[in-house]
Amino acid sequence: MADKTAQTIYINADPSTVMDVIADIESYPEWVNEYKHTEVLEADEKGYPKTARLELDAAVLKDTMVLTYDWGNVDRGSVRWSLVSSSLLKSLEGEYRLSPKGSGTDVTYELSVDLIIPMIGLLKRKAERRLTDTALKDLKKRVEAE
Repeated sequence: MADKTAQTIYINADPSTVMDVIADIESYPEWVNEYKHTEVLEADEKGYPKTARLELDAAVLKDTMVLTYDWGNVDRGSVRWSLVSSSLLKSLEGEYRLSPKGSGTDVTYELSVDLIIPMIGLLKRKAERRLTDTALKDLKKRVEAE
């Protein structure tokens, strides 16, 4: 991923528990305010989502995205996703990387987004930082509440 934003947070749970929450895409609307509806369109032989539709409603940004997921490194604590279709985004690449740390997990979220409408690089990075920060905090809250 070129030109990406990355942030890390510590979650007080083991990596497999964290990955289970990440993989449960259909529950995202329960704990991510911006997702109004999510649907797994196709799953792999292990039950991990391969393709999913996510309806986003984040104040000024409303969109329905279809994402494809690569769980090939899930045993090493990593999942990647990329954009298949969207009305507002030209591209989107994301990745969660999980690393055991003490009794918990360091979770790094990397994100690179390109909008169809041109945006100044500084504003784009700020939006990506806000998205990654919110996503990590929501993930931490969800995992630690279970």
